[in-house]
Amino acid sequence: MEGQRTYRHEYKFLIDERQKALLYYRLKNLIPLDMHAGEAGRYWIRSVYFDDCRNSCFYENEDGVNERAKYRIRIYDVSDQSIKLERKSKKNGLTCKESASLTRAQCGQLLRGVPLPVEAGQPEVLRQFLTLMRSQGMRARTVVEYERIPFTYPAGNVRITFDRNITSSLQVDRFFEKENLRYPVLSRGQQLLEVKFDEYFPTWIRNRLEIGSLRQTSFSKYYLSRKYTVSCAGGRLK
Repeated sequence: MEGQRTYRHEYKFLIDERQKALLYYRLKNLIPLDMHAGEAGRYWIRSVYFDDCRNSCFYENEDGVNERAKYRIRIYDVSDQSIKLERKSKKNGLTCKESASLTRAQCGQLLRGVPLPVEAGQPEVLRQFLTLMRSQGMRARTVVEYERIPFTYPAGNVRITFDRNITSSLQVDRFFEKENLRYPVLSRGQQLLEVKFDEYFPTWIRNRLEIGSLRQTSFSKYYLSRKYTVSCAGGRLK
């Protein structure tokens, strides 16, 4: 805990279809799916990531800076029913996510690069983001989309997710549209397993996952999306 921030453990693993099928089979009768997954047992996440005029978030990730943060706006199943501005911070290997709700109109204004007025009562994460838009040129840079299968367990606030079909798009202006031009970020068949928890990770879940046999990675969806953008832009970030 740092002020009102709660930091969590977060581990990421690149896995293939065979590993995913095995781990999913082990988990499905062990811990429940997230209640938001619905009957399909999955949902789609679409996030637009922001960076400043110096691409600080990109380069801090590339350099492995110990204490860093990035901002994104996230929606689910390409719907405007829940729109969240999120700040994801990382420090000493731990992560913290803070969020503030946005209206469709507010989101559209931010995507166009127009800061909202700072008003009393706004969440701290929103006020800081608006300050960065004005002072550091924080703007929408890339859209990341993927399909997620989420499992949760209350003891330790454990969250285990499988992310597949991870894609990147430069079409920020089509953020709420069903169709946009997307490019795959991972090789065919690859997907991402994420394991998140507070202080406690039940041993019986850890053993079923056999985490020690998996390939841990520092995978960043934002970083790889922007890195792909570099090749599309002739070797320069924009």
